[in-house]
Amino acid sequence: MSTEDPGFRRDDDRTVELSDEFVVLPEQTSDDTDRGWGEHASGNDDWLLAERPPHWG
Repeated sequence: MSTEDPGFRRDDDRTVELSDEFVVLPEQTSDDTDRGWGEHASGNDDWLLAERPPHWG
């Protein structure tokens, strides 16, 4: 297809609709999970909060 073809449109002329729902990359990859590290899923948030350093207080 040549650029002189009347049906030819350049990318600059193309309308692109963007929305807040468009996600380029996920927040977390599967490698960044317990399962990705070969471990069982565990919820240790309570322990982490209980063991936080005193200077965080």
